[in-house]
Amino acid sequence: MNSMTRFAQSRLAWLVLAGTALGLELCALFFQHVMKLDPCVMCIYQRLAIFGILAAGLIGIVGHKNRFARLLAVLGWGISAAWGLKLALELVDMQTNPSPFATCSFLPEFPTWMPLHEWMPAIFMPTGMCSDIPWEMMGLTMGQYMIGAFAAYLIALVIFITPALSATKQRPGFIADQPAL
Repeated sequence: MNSMTRFAQSRLAWLVLAGTALGLELCALFFQHVMKLDPCVMCIYQRLAIFGILAAGLIGIVGHKNRFARLLAVLGWGISAAWGLKLALELVDMQTNPSPFATCSFLPEFPTWMPLHEWMPAIFMPTGMCSDIPWEMMGLTMGQYMIGAFAAYLIALVIFITPALSATKQRPGFIADQPAL
């Protein structure tokens, strides 16, 4: 087993994933509550995608030795990162090509059985408009930085699962024989 595979199966890899997601969540709350920047619905949805990555990291931390737990964590990581990238791209498109016909809603459309914006309004209640650009750093908007963050999560996922996939090609049945993810 090479060093990349060992790292991918370690608790440290999942700690890094969860730690970066927690850092992004804390940054979002800092922007909202300290810098008084109002998040829009798309920002709230991206925040939820980061929470999905954080949850995947926590599942990986707890179950890094269990094949099923790692698979569940990898799926959560991939789905959350892909969904977040899609949302970030949509937000940047709304900001760079404003149109009265392409706007976001004022309230998030969470399921009725899980109204996060009512349960935790300090975290999940949108108060801003999607077409507004309240913050820029080095000429990039927050949405553009989030495109980079979600793309980095997807690239890291590919790097993370590549050793397991290459080992499977070398030895058919490898995933069933030995923990690969």
